[in-house]
Amino acid sequence: MAKFPSVLHSRNTYIERIKPFMRTPIVKVMIGHRRVGKSFILFQLIELINSEEQDANIIYINKEDIDFVDITSYQELHSYISARLVNDRRNYIFIDEIQEITDFKVAIRSFALDDNNDIYITGSNSEMFSSDLANELGGRYVEFRIYSLSYLEFLDFQSLPNDDDSLDKYFRFGGLPYLIHLPLDETVVMEYIRSVYSTIVLRDVVERKKIRNTAFLEQLIRFLANNIGSLFSSNSISNFLKSQQVKISPNQVSEYADSLAQAFVVHRIGRYDIVGKKFFEHSEKYFFENMGIRNVVAGYKPQDRAKRLENIVCNHLLFCGYEVKVGAIATEEIDFVCTRGGETLYVQVAVELSRPETIAREFGNLLKIKDNYPKIVVSGERSFENSYEGVEHIYIRDFLSSTLTPKIL
Repeated sequence: MAKFPSVLHSRNTYIERIKPFMRTPIVKVMIGHRRVGKSFILFQLIELINSEEQDANIIYINKEDIDFVDITSYQELHSYISARLVNDRRNYIFIDEIQEITDFKVAIRSFALDDNNDIYITGSNSEMFSSDLANELGGRYVEFRIYSLSYLEFLDFQSLPNDDDSLDKYFRFGGLPYLIHLPLDETVVMEYIRSVYSTIVLRDVVERKKIRNTAFLEQLIRFLANNIGSLFSSNSISNFLKSQQVKISPNQVSEYADSLAQAFVVHRIGRYDIVGKKFFEHSEKYFFENMGIRNVVAGYKPQDRAKRLENIVCNHLLFCGYEVKVGAIATEEIDFVCTRGGETLYVQVAVELSRPETIAREFGNLLKIKDNYPKIVVSGERSFENSYEGVEHIYIRDFLSSTLTPKIL
């Protein structure tokens, strides 16, 4: 049976998204990098089921627990679960870090054929949960992307007030849930984050993709961490690294960047022509899923404030359920074009708005978009006016606290 932690902090945004699919034969798939809190969401779901059904038949497997070390193939997975199924009522099946089981999709497909089986699985690599799983299950699954803690979740977990000092801690340490068990001391926290980063890179990138040139992989990660918010292509990264005496082909750059995105180390955000309504090929930005991991790699430097701000805004938009793109209109750039259902939102990010030329640029770019969808500028300062020619300005802490409340998807 599941080994519950003594304290469960609720992440209701995800629970509410999952609830409509509970007790259906649709497989619920939760993906995200290691230590992002997927196991705790499973625990919350188990707790919810137990509160509603005292005798619920819950079957739980955690591939990071030594108790389940012998389950390594789909045959062993099928045997273990089959022995614990009951025929006359619903079976709740929970499998954590399922990618450690070879050909797990074969067993999941078999169990999904029975409407009595309510299945929940988690994994730490998107490559294993995309087209292959869709083909195996024929559309009978729904995917939930689990992110690091949002700012408000971070405050809740840490019992912190909503003030600028807490915001600085969030920018510095990021939102790994386990930080609740550590003092928010920089030396202690960064040592823990460094260990999580090493585990993700080793197990979900190097081992899974059989990467041999680990020195280049580390250089690529450092390059991306130091160049958040810059537009790149595989060719441009390759050319830059050649100038630094690192010879690597554009194809290999692309493969390594793919592996980092698949392991959820980074978000790769494509560039989108707002007027032509199409993506530009070979042009994208990279943002880190967790700011603490980014800061472990690149350091927490004052001159990087603009990069951190843009990364945090991107992360919050994704947490809120938006599909995020980098926008282009003629020769101007829109930091983020965000869509969710039938909604569209345009977002510019600025560290400060004290100079007239900065104000004209950040608000002016948005004013060139000739539609009626909302447009906002998020900045790192509070003193600016609330709006400019109809475009709203939002201070970053207010943006993270009360704007764009995550929609139940």
